[in-house]
Amino acid sequence: MSEEQRKLLETQLWGIANLLRGKISADDYRDYILGFIFYKYLSEKQYIYANGLLEGEDITDYEGVEDLETLSAIEEESLLTLGYFLKPQELFSQVARKGKADTETQSNYIIEDLQNVMNHIEQSTMGTESEDDFNALFEDLDLSSTKIGRTVGARNEVIVNILTHLDKIDFQLDDIEADVLGDAYEYLIAKFAAGAGKSAGEFYTPQQVSKILAKIVTVGKTKLKSVYDPTCGSGSLLLRVAREFNKVTDVSEFYGQELNRTTYNLARMNMILHDVHFANFNIQQEDTLENPQHLEKRFEAVVANPPFSAHWKSDQNPLNSTDERFSQYGKLAPKTKADFAFVTHMIHHLADNGTMATVLPHGVLFRGAAEGVIRKYLIKELNYLDAVIGLPANIFYGTSIPTCILVFKKCRKVDDNVIFIDASGSDNFIKNGNQNELRDSDVENIITTYTNRETREKYSYVATLDEIAENDYNLNIPRYVDTFEEEDDIDLDEMSRKLKQLDKDLAITNDEIVVFCKALNIPTPF
Repeated sequence: MSEEQRKLLETQLWGIANLLRGKISADDYRDYILGFIFYKYLSEKQYIYANGLLEGEDITDYEGVEDLETLSAIEEESLLTLGYFLKPQELFSQVARKGKADTETQSNYIIEDLQNVMNHIEQSTMGTESEDDFNALFEDLDLSSTKIGRTVGARNEVIVNILTHLDKIDFQLDDIEADVLGDAYEYLIAKFAAGAGKSAGEFYTPQQVSKILAKIVTVGKTKLKSVYDPTCGSGSLLLRVAREFNKVTDVSEFYGQELNRTTYNLARMNMILHDVHFANFNIQQEDTLENPQHLEKRFEAVVANPPFSAHWKSDQNPLNSTDERFSQYGKLAPKTKADFAFVTHMIHHLADNGTMATVLPHGVLFRGAAEGVIRKYLIKELNYLDAVIGLPANIFYGTSIPTCILVFKKCRKVDDNVIFIDASGSDNFIKNGNQNELRDSDVENIITTYTNRETREKYSYVATLDEIAENDYNLNIPRYVDTFEEEDDIDLDEMSRKLKQLDKDLAITNDEIVVFCKALNIPTPF
């Protein structure tokens, strides 16, 4: 698929989203639009796969299959390969066709049919390996909600409208790269995030920031055994890591945890839409700090954009003081700032040969008390900190605060220094509406500087561990990267001459005003 075709697909999908704009909230229509796109994707995958199984049979079009024995065989194979099963009459095209029926002679009521289909998709996986990945996956598509229409007829009309428009779009899943539709899906998620304000941070990391994290954790690698995101949102950051390789299968396993139920469902859909096999991802829904779901696992790459300065139980939960994720650092992260709790949780999960990159608020670099103790231990005792990267302010949806990226490794090749990069200057981003945005060149600048570990004037500095110790383990970037711009020397004699000339010019102008006022027979203003 060409770039032009991809843009067209994105435009078509966003146009469908606009059908609901203004009628219901952005969060709600996001769930409906993305959910129906996902249903169409599952349907087209099922249709293509079933037709492949039917090659050489009397009936080669899955929509025409009625024989129970044949359907049973297709179901068995589908559950093993796809992880779910759709009957011919449950295909998206069939439901959409009923929605377009002539209402004078036929019913176009599809809400009940659609609900039954979504229920059956989930039920078809029960007792199979994919059950956890499909369980309650469509629960946010409430077809009985008055948010999409006050009456049953009004709701049906809205749903028919969406399905009819979607039915006109050929996803071409048998002809194109698997990630083209996935990229379009990501495009929609980004568009929804842009309009969601503060809540957007719960489910989306800006693409360019994701790209930095992904490139850092894949430096020097051609494949990854595993990648983990403890606050995975929509799963976009996990998938961004895979995009650093030739194909998604170059990452063997994806692991994530997400607290918000709706976002957790979105992450699972996103994985499946990007053609990640159900056996190769494990996304769980729980509180990462209080109820970690992958405690015994260690990962080759760890990436995250955790909620900034979130509240957590800290020492109010007595188990935290003996939890191996937190206990060795001398102090627990404060109740009102869980940033270092997430950091040490991620370090616990980092494999010895792995790299961890996480976005955090600037405060983690210099705040004292318990956070200072933890920061010192990470650097002095463990020597895990590899890089500190300052990002521009106002690049995240819902917050304008400046942020940074911290990079950690347990086995550092260069273990006697830390590189500091200040990419927050006005030359390192562009304005895009109300947001600041990193360009591809800005991202490459960061990655090249990090990889080469080079000191560059007013941009980066390679600090020794002794220098960091001299700064009492304060990591505030201006302590290491001097971005001060000297002002030009002022020639006081020249400035005095100009002021005297201005006085002369002003006197001449005042005399002219007096002449004009006398000619007009009006008082002078002075």
